[in-house]
Amino acid sequence: MQYEGNKVSEGSADVVDWAHFEKARGELGPGFIRILSYFREDGVKSVAAIEQAMREENTVALVMPAHTIKGEARQFGAEPLAKVAELIESTARLCIETQRFPDELVADVVKLRQLFDQTIELFDQATNPRISRGAGPGGFGRKAANQGFGRI
Repeated sequence: MQYEGNKVSEGSADVVDWAHFEKARGELGPGFIRILSYFREDGVKSVAAIEQAMREENTVALVMPAHTIKGEARQFGAEPLAKVAELIESTARLCIETQRFPDELVADVVKLRQLFDQTIELFDQATNPRISRGAGPGGFGRKAANQGFGRI
C-alpha cells in the first residue's frame, strides 16, 4: 500500500500516484478539497460528454472533455486516467483531420469510465474521514470493558 495516511486498497498505487496527490494537497492548501470537488464535477460531466459523443459519432465533441479530464487528472496524480483521456483526445484530433469517426476508441471510453470511477473512489477514501476511518463501535462514549449486562 502506497498511501499511509488513510486506508486505501493495495492496487491504488496503480491508479493514483499518492506522492503527487500529497504534493498537490500541500500546494493547494485549504482550497484542496474544493478544487478536488471541481475535479469530480467536471469529470462526471466530461465522461458523460465523451460517452454521448461516442453514441452520436461526434468526433469533435470528444476533444474538449478528454482534454479537461487529462489536465485535471494529472494535477492530482491520476496518471492512468490522464493517459486514457490523452489517447482519446489525440485520436479524436487525428480523426477530425482525416474526417473519420474513431470507432477504435469504444474500449478506451469504457476504460475511461472505469478508471474515473475508481479514481474518485480512491480520492474519497483518502480525503473523507467518514470513509477512511473504519467502522467503529456505535453509540456514545466508550464501553466499559468490565461490565456485562446488568452488572457493575
